Amino acid sequence: MRLYLIGAGVIARTHAEAAAKLGEEVELRVADPNPTVLQGFLAAFPQATGFGNADAMLTAEDPEPDDIVVVATPPVFHAGPAIAAARSGRHVLCEKPLAMTVDEAEEMLAAATEAHVLFGSCSTRFRGLPHNEAVKGVLASGVLGDLIHLDFVTKWPRSRAGIEYQPASRWFLDSRASGGGVVMDWGPYDFSTLFDLLQPTRVEIVDAWLGQIRTAADPVDVVHDTESTAGASLRIARADGVLRVNYERANGTHAEEFARAELEGTRGALRWTPFDSQAPVYLTTDRDGELKEEVVTPPERSDLTIFDRPLVHFHAAMRGRPSLASVGAAAVDEFRCVRGIYDAARTGEPTVVEVRR
Repeated sequence: MRLYLIGAGVIARTHAEAAAKLGEEVELRVADPNPTVLQGFLAAFPQATGFGNADAMLTAEDPEPDDIVVVATPPVFHAGPAIAAARSGRHVLCEKPLAMTVDEAEEMLAAATEAHVLFGSCSTRFRGLPHNEAVKGVLASGVLGDLIHLDFVTKWPRSRAGIEYQPASRWFLDSRASGGGVVMDWGPYDFSTLFDLLQPTRVEIVDAWLGQIRTAADPVDVVHDTESTAGASLRIARADGVLRVNYERANGTHAEEFARAELEGTRGALRWTPFDSQAPVYLTTDRDGELKEEVVTPPERSDLTIFDRPLVHFHAAMRGRPSLASVGAAAVDEFRCVRGIYDAARTGEPTVVEVRR
């Protein structure tokens, strides 16, 4: 098969490395208008064929049924290349966030649908990790009873993209290039994980808020208009009822570092650390009128890293195998929830996403 990378930066290299774990021979193609970045990629992956732009790469040869294009550019440049890749007759895996707007994401999906190719999101980096699979196993068992409430909170004091993380990439701080701050950066992972765990039929963002902290490390010579802390009150409808969710995410806060998910049911509760697969998953139930806490045994850990997973999941879906990929309308609906946080925060009105399956 052939893997086409649009963009030759840091994230594109992770996809090139993931290609070695697909279990079949992969030919690499890569395009980037920055000669320095392109040459750096080709030095690291000398077997790849380089191009100065995506159009030249996509038109250099006829498509094959198992070609995959990965769009690995900043978000402002996702829609155009993804649509062009789909129209070229190739399957398209797009980095997160999918797009700048919901309209762009829907146009990308429509192009893939019309071309009869698969369209997916890289929001799935945390799907399939042992702790999340352990949570899914407990949910499937029914031991929690009827689900009541979920706290889903991850707050890091100093991990802002464009400042503490990848400080050379100041575009993260400019909403015209990134689409937003921590919600656009980490929200895709949050909602992809929630979709995988809870299988929602409807998501209502009842209320939301955004905030930006100020620190001595803030740059003064660039646009910096993105949020570093955010939260929302959600109502997630499932086949068996409605779950209330308190959602918070921060990559910059003056508050205490805090990361915990706690799911309460009528007969038990689960507690885990959302994005730390090394931390235990705790199940608390009633035993003879007393609380009993136990550690849930997770499935065996694979050799896949979080950076391998989007391509590996997508490749499995393309091959028709069981997959944890986020593809088609479901991928766009996850993104609708991400953008819905901004809409609810801006308007003060609820945002509703009817999940398509």
